[in-house]
Amino acid sequence: MAVRIDTVASRDKLKPRRESYWQRVRKGCFIGYRKMTVSGHGTWMARARDEDDGTKQLFKPRGEFADLPDHLRFDAATKAALAWFDHLGRGGTAVASTVADACSRYVRHLTATKTERAAKDAEARFKNYVLNNTKLAATELPKLTPAQLEAWRKSLRDLPTRSGGNRGKQRSDSTLNRDMTCFRAALNLAYLDGLLTTDYAWRSKLRPIKNADQRRELYLDRAQRLKFIEKSPADLAAFLRGLCQLPLRPGALAKLKAGDFDKRLKVLKIGQDKSGKDRRIKLPEVTAELFEAAAKGKLPTAPLLSRADGKAWNKDAWKWPVKEAVKEAGLPDGTTAYTLRHSVISDLVHDGLDLLTVAQISGTSVAMIERHYGHLRSDVAAGALARLAL
Repeated sequence: MAVRIDTVASRDKLKPRRESYWQRVRKGCFIGYRKMTVSGHGTWMARARDEDDGTKQLFKPRGEFADLPDHLRFDAATKAALAWFDHLGRGGTAVASTVADACSRYVRHLTATKTERAAKDAEARFKNYVLNNTKLAATELPKLTPAQLEAWRKSLRDLPTRSGGNRGKQRSDSTLNRDMTCFRAALNLAYLDGLLTTDYAWRSKLRPIKNADQRRELYLDRAQRLKFIEKSPADLAAFLRGLCQLPLRPGALAKLKAGDFDKRLKVLKIGQDKSGKDRRIKLPEVTAELFEAAAKGKLPTAPLLSRADGKAWNKDAWKWPVKEAVKEAGLPDGTTAYTLRHSVISDLVHDGLDLLTVAQISGTSVAMIERHYGHLRSDVAAGALARLAL
């Protein structure tokens, strides 16, 4: 005999039992009410037939809705059940996954397909900026709303930076974009894997801010670079000279070992870098001499360009010596070790080296080179057009 659970009176007449009472919502889909005691709140369930296996039933708890008056609970439970039925109908998975699950899955994805460094970076960002919001982390993916993600983005914007020279200051647009990237990627992966069937919640709310990464304008010419080196202690001068001869990130140069330089082939292997992939650079004779002298007499595992005490350079070790050298050399405010990388890349592009090669030896993408340095190609193009003149 059919049982009704859509009114308070009908539910009061039900006998307590472990099994749920079911009422049909539409073909193959039912809303259930589980009454365990005479006076307690019952629990609402949803049940649907598995489309891939006609004999199998899928179940989903919908909660008690105890915060609502008795007469509104059936409608609320039905609405929640219908949302799940629709999710299944669009090909969504029956397994309940939360925002925290999506973050964990993305970290595992990076570990398997990218690098351990990328995975750890994403894991740290999730811990600091997503999982610390316990309500958001526990939200089931299909229940995410644009309002939730808008609030999260605003809270992230208001959160001061935690490291670097801007520590304690409000996040810049570029920093905000970087902090959002991993979260957006985790949600996109969950969407592609069918854990939810629409990206509506974050499609616009986690969109990157346009033009956040502006071109780097601070440039040191050759004379300024030489002055920078001259005003530096001997160990720092060797390190800066390396940055002046190769378009490397300071951190990548600091991590090089003596064994990374092949004296016979004059090839330098760049290992630990932001790009995450090893690459090899064939060096011209004058540059090879610098690294050959630096590697002389060192064990393969020793730092290639070391500090006076033999230890490897790092940003904390070069920060203050660089500031002092910048001051002594009379260089523009804001000059850092990274300024040399920007200056070298600028010269390579301006001198006509194709952007693909510049990107490869710099350890970045052609798109990034084009974005920051593409404007320098105009002079190269003008020169090429001038040579066409009859």
